[in-house]
Amino acid sequence: MDDSKIVDLYLARDESAIVQTAEKYGASLRRIAYSILHTEPSAEECENDTYLETWNRIPPNEPRSWLFAFCGRIIRHLAIDECRKLHAQKRSAQYCELTKEMEQCIPSSSDTEGSFHADQLTQMINEYLKTCSEEKRNLFVRRYWYFDSIEEIAGRYGISESKVKTALHRMRKELKTHLSKEGYTI
Repeated sequence: MDDSKIVDLYLARDESAIVQTAEKYGASLRRIAYSILHTEPSAEECENDTYLETWNRIPPNEPRSWLFAFCGRIIRHLAIDECRKLHAQKRSAQYCELTKEMEQCIPSSSDTEGSFHADQLTQMINEYLKTCSEEKRNLFVRRYWYFDSIEEIAGRYGISESKVKTALHRMRKELKTHLSKEGYTI
């Protein structure tokens, strides 16, 4: 079933919308949560919470052509929140590593006096990613959206780990430059 028809089911408050979403995107959504949490039970709990949150957000939202991205964003945020709860005392090494990597070009909001709205920053990052090759965009998204390890990314694209590290390092520097040009002070 296509996304638009699934969204119609949500709008009609038909519970089969959840079943259709789970059949079409369940495995991919679980993978997003698992890559952050590294436990199946927690990933499954986030998946179920995602369906509830999707149910509650449609309407007013109507993600007809981007249902997976809509659900993916929800599960990613739920998984990150769960990760923060689970590791309140001892933070997850991978989460800390990725945070440090991105702080090279995007400091946390506590580091900036005049903080931009998240949607403005997202727009600037998307503008930067549009200037990158498809391969570079994929590396960036796999690392910072899906939380894939360097090893997983290298295996997925058949390139060396050092090439992945180098490409991501250069992209972070380029992103920092792009954000500075757009008025985002670092």
